[in-house]
Amino acid sequence: MAASTGVRCALRRAVVPSLVVILGATGTGKSKLAIEIGKRLQGEIISADSMQVYQGLDIITNKVSAEELAQCSHHMLSFVDPLISNYTVVDFRNKALALISFIGNFSNIDDMHSRDKLPIIVGGTNYYIESLLWKVLVDTGQENEESGDGGDGTSNRKLELEKLGGAELHKRLAEVDPKMAAMLHPNDKRKIARSLQIHEETGVPHSRWLEEQRGQDGGGGLGGPLRYPDPCIFWLQADMEALDKRLDARVDEMLSAGLIEELKDFHDRYNQQKVQDSSQAYQHGIFQSIGFKEFHDYLTAPESSTQQEKEALRNRGIEAVKIATKRYARKQNKWVRNRFLKRPGDNVPPVYSLDVTDVSRWEETVLNPALQILKRLSKGEEPSIQPIRVQGAEQRNKRSHHTCDICDKVIIGDLEWTAHLKSKKHHFHVRKKRKTDVDCKQAQSATAAPAPSGETLSKDSCATVAPSCSEDNTLRQHTRKCR
Repeated sequence: MAASTGVRCALRRAVVPSLVVILGATGTGKSKLAIEIGKRLQGEIISADSMQVYQGLDIITNKVSAEELAQCSHHMLSFVDPLISNYTVVDFRNKALALISFIGNFSNIDDMHSRDKLPIIVGGTNYYIESLLWKVLVDTGQENEESGDGGDGTSNRKLELEKLGGAELHKRLAEVDPKMAAMLHPNDKRKIARSLQIHEETGVPHSRWLEEQRGQDGGGGLGGPLRYPDPCIFWLQADMEALDKRLDARVDEMLSAGLIEELKDFHDRYNQQKVQDSSQAYQHGIFQSIGFKEFHDYLTAPESSTQQEKEALRNRGIEAVKIATKRYARKQNKWVRNRFLKRPGDNVPPVYSLDVTDVSRWEETVLNPALQILKRLSKGEEPSIQPIRVQGAEQRNKRSHHTCDICDKVIIGDLEWTAHLKSKKHHFHVRKKRKTDVDCKQAQSATAAPAPSGETLSKDSCATVAPSCSEDNTLRQHTRKCR
């Protein structure tokens, strides 16, 4: 079987890949694998987690322990003040690229590679990882499916835009960038605000930036060319039922380690005033961490609350954290499938799947296969374990604009449109419309004068006698019935 484009690039270099990336849902053991690889291959770990950059909340953000830190050098952890709510992917990218391995000694991944250091990027914030793997032309804060991060000094402007109504924002975008407006839902205020912000900052429509990005050598539909030609990517996967049980158990362990006490202390010191109005408090910065919103009612319970009431709120918060954690794990896996495996173009590095379902066989199913893949690549050989087949060429246009007049909805994306047409809600509105058509026909029959013998009513006549009929499908059906 012919090697993929990414594998061939790695084979040509005939050295350990320029970097290793470890993807996976929360709870799959990404940090464990990163540490083991780092110890064996002189690697240093770059954390790519949007919540772990903040100081504090070590339990709720699941940072590595002091013992784990001692086993392998880690970077990009606990260096942002928790009161800063506008730390962005651009801030992360710039710092990570400049201080990728050894703070103060290396300026980029190539320098680290020349010193026999292997950068290992690990984390659950996949768009942070994307910012290191692929070049982008627009140097501003990035919006995405995983987080609500804003920009740095310019984020205040974006927040101002987000306060406007979706319809108003979409109208403004349509005036300056109609192509981008056609690809965004009017309710997607954050992405619309981002596109407006890009236009305001650069004077160039966001859609034009994306077109230039795709036009670059090695560029694709989701970004520019690869920053480094031969990264090796591992995706840790587990049976979801097994992972769900593991995540529930991990939440219980975090509770035993003092999760609620950590949240309460942090809330008392930093967030008490901000959460009086909970509508915006948990959408930016570290306060997006799973736990704050879920324990909001418990953390803000009146002092007059009984012990029984507080205990009920506490239990409700625990259950909410478990649900949110499992939902987030699925979102992380979906992001990998959509942004890596289904990425359009040929600038997709190989992604190797490692099964972490059975933790008792971790060395057999995870560590040893990963080391074997890296060893073969370092010798200029194709690994015996094949990467996951990239599906980018089969991807359909997901940003096309559809309008359902029957349901009065705007749908963005071909797959979403197909799903809408099959939905119960759509079929309900179709049945309701058919009933309205029948009522309209009955009203027309009761009020209209009979047509002279041998004549038929025209379309205009139908519209006149049945003005309640819509001008599209209803009118056509009504006209056919009249004739």
